[in-house]
Amino acid sequence: MKKKKIDISVIIPIFNSEKFLSKCLNSVISQSLKTIEIICIDDGSTDNSLQILKKLKDFDERLIIIHQENKGPAISRNLGIKISKGKFIAFLDSDDLYPNNFILELMFNNAIKNKKSYYTYEQRKI
Repeated sequence: MKKKKIDISVIIPIFNSEKFLSKCLNSVISQSLKTIEIICIDDGSTDNSLQILKKLKDFDERLIIIHQENKGPAISRNLGIKISKGKFIAFLDSDDLYPNNFILELMFNNAIKNKKSYYTYEQRKI
């Protein structure tokens, strides 16, 4: 099986975000850069956030859903980093969205063009 190329891992900690979550995820899913993974860490939500995630997963296989007991956004982000496979990592809060559909592609191309150093997936797995 061929390994999928992942340029950016978008990590989104989620806690009781049902009011904003669909718009947030749609802003990520609709990005022009398609070589991304979207790591959603449900941090013990008691609303419909997890159900929204599962519904959207049916439409986009790039979504990775992790459910954990409530531990806070920092621990959720760290878990996302631990399982990420992208060359770069982007964080997005569940009540935020990207301002346009090409922002991830722009950031990725600029990072590569300017030769910013980054840890490879293998280097992050110390």
